[in-house]
Amino acid sequence: MTYRATLYDDRPCELGEGPLWHPERQQLFWFDIAGRRLLSRAGDTPLEWRFDEHHSAAGWVDRDTLLVVSETGLWRFDIESGERVLLQPLEEENEATRSNDGRADPMGGFWIGTMGKGAEPGAGAIYRWYRGELRQLVAGISVSNSICFAPDGRTAYFADTPEGRIRRQPLDAEGWPSGEPALFADPGASGLRPDGSVTDAEGTLWNAAWGAGKVTRYGADGQPGLEVTLAGSQSTCPAFGGLEFRTMFVTTAREGLTAPDAGQGCVYAIDLPCAGRPEPRVLLP
Repeated sequence: MTYRATLYDDRPCELGEGPLWHPERQQLFWFDIAGRRLLSRAGDTPLEWRFDEHHSAAGWVDRDTLLVVSETGLWRFDIESGERVLLQPLEEENEATRSNDGRADPMGGFWIGTMGKGAEPGAGAIYRWYRGELRQLVAGISVSNSICFAPDGRTAYFADTPEGRIRRQPLDAEGWPSGEPALFADPGASGLRPDGSVTDAEGTLWNAAWGAGKVTRYGADGQPGLEVTLAGSQSTCPAFGGLEFRTMFVTTAREGLTAPDAGQGCVYAIDLPCAGRPEPRVLLP
């Protein structure tokens, strides 16, 4: 079955990414990585914060605070004032890389992937920040993506987009990797390039396919099922929010398009029969 998403916000992003529904504020936040800005809406009022470096992902700490990740660090971000306070440096001495996909895990940690600013092969990595400790988990990543988690916190998912595969990583009781990752799904076998992912309340995974203008639901067996299509061809990442978390929001990008129309780089939304769940709160040390 295929569902069609409609326009939610018409402000075009060069590289829209990192959608986050804040459960206490009932508000969506997302990034334009290339535009160096964070965007949101308060009802019909558009909101925007500008930065002097690339930012790509966020988690929520409390009603007024986000954890935001940039190319040089993890920051405490005050929503009302726009003030940032550095919590943890991240590849700050490597000017060739930036942050990319990231998400809070059910234990209150935060996973973040990096990549080369020109998508250089193997230039990035995946890290976890938990209780003040930043630990590299996976090295040699080209384009980090699809970071998300099973509801019980005992499984993580991630992808290196050029490989075309989504991997499943077992986790221990504190959320650290336990054992080796295994293949979960192979979108590349169908010509798809896996970008951002999110899991729903049932634990099934929804993946945005870069260049295909769609989000595909993958069952526990890793096989594709329901699809959400949208006018933005460079679909980047889905997020659940809205009433009972039955609305899926999808960010898109204009990057790489020769003559993008007005629908490229915008955010889309659709109400679905299945529900997501709130993103976990990030625990600060």
